[in-house]
Amino acid sequence: MDQDTIAAIGTGLCESGIGIVRVSGGEAVEIVDRIFFDKRGRSVLSGKQTHTIHHGWIRTGEGEILDEVLVMLMRGPRTFTGEDTVEINCHGGVLVLKKVLERVLEAGARLAEPGEFTKRAFLNGKMDLARAEAVMDVIASESDYALRSSLDQMNGSLSGRVKEIRADILRETARIEAALDDPEHMSLDGYGDILQGKIEDILKDLNGLIATADEGRLIREGILTVILGRPNAGKSSLMNLLAGQERAIVTQVPGTTRDVLEEKIRLRDISLRVMDTAGIRTAGDEVEKIGVEKAKKCASEADLILYVVDSSLPLGKEDEEIWSLISGKKGIILFNKSDLPQALSPCELSRRMESFCPGEHFPLIVTSAREKKGLEELSETVEAMFFSGGLSRGREPVITNLRHKEALCQARDSMLLVKESVGRNMPEDFYSIDLMDACACLGRITGEEAGEDLIREIFSRFCMGK
Repeated sequence: MDQDTIAAIGTGLCESGIGIVRVSGGEAVEIVDRIFFDKRGRSVLSGKQTHTIHHGWIRTGEGEILDEVLVMLMRGPRTFTGEDTVEINCHGGVLVLKKVLERVLEAGARLAEPGEFTKRAFLNGKMDLARAEAVMDVIASESDYALRSSLDQMNGSLSGRVKEIRADILRETARIEAALDDPEHMSLDGYGDILQGKIEDILKDLNGLIATADEGRLIREGILTVILGRPNAGKSSLMNLLAGQERAIVTQVPGTTRDVLEEKIRLRDISLRVMDTAGIRTAGDEVEKIGVEKAKKCASEADLILYVVDSSLPLGKEDEEIWSLISGKKGIILFNKSDLPQALSPCELSRRMESFCPGEHFPLIVTSAREKKGLEELSETVEAMFFSGGLSRGREPVITNLRHKEALCQARDSMLLVKESVGRNMPEDFYSIDLMDACACLGRITGEEAGEDLIREIFSRFCMGK
């Protein structure tokens, strides 16, 4: 591992109350001591105890005051990276932060690469690879579900589960290898039946983790939500209500929305990627026709369809076309414009849809975009539909990382090969090959079997200063 002392700005480059320049490495204390002085002009860090905070000034090479700061001194190994670490708390202006970083670099530090602090934490054994990846997930979290899942993984929920499964596989591999090396003292008679039971348990654990991946994708990326309805049903008004701002043009003229408008929206604890689409009808011109076709394509790819119905008008043939788009998917009916005289009842709509989509049930919520009615019920319905029980169900880890899912699937494939070998009464050394492959796949999740190229690629996606 590179032994250089590294430095970077650890906070966002924007005007704020405080900004932090982070320095880590064997010479971190000495480097900051060259530019940081107390009120008497003395360098003071070198003789100070770990995990202490000191007030003073960062000075230029000519001795002029650059900024008044608080410096946090943390000596390794009790630090994030495992190395000596100094964090300079400056005033949060962009210029002053850059100037302080320049002084640190002039004093002997090297500018850190993206993710290099966390990479050093991994290489120094402060965290495994899955926990390191969760650090960036915490930073990128856009909903309470995403944050809680990322924090759980950063605290080792996934790593612990994967290591348990891997230990079970290694235990059986060691037993086979020992018996093959010393057949006189260790017998494998009848072991196939024992191993078959172990394989079933391991496959159950792997399949349980893999099954959470769809939920994990929704947690990480947000639920792809498409708003469908006839023109002037209130789709754009709903979009604006969900977004909390005027994102879509709202007029009394049918067909105002021609293109797809996307917005990332937080609905209570849930993140939605909401798409407002053109009203479904026979298009009046070429531009609207393209918009309608885009709406249909979005509906085919959606995780959730919000079907907005204008309850002040009777149903039309366009509604049946929307029913065909929503059929077979997760959908919620928003019975909109409930503040106007009603030409349609919820019972009639539900009855008509049930006859068109037999065996399918879509929750119906009475709404009024004008009166902001129905949002709370919508939030509860979406949560129940996608996250039944939430993330509180025993704090089981949820797979939110595609790399982890692929590794788990590969481990499962190897275990299925072991199961096949046992069923065909093949020699025990065949079992070992696939068992070790399964171990290697799981080791790539935690970093025990991760190559240098994989590690470099993962940490290159981190932000600077983390």
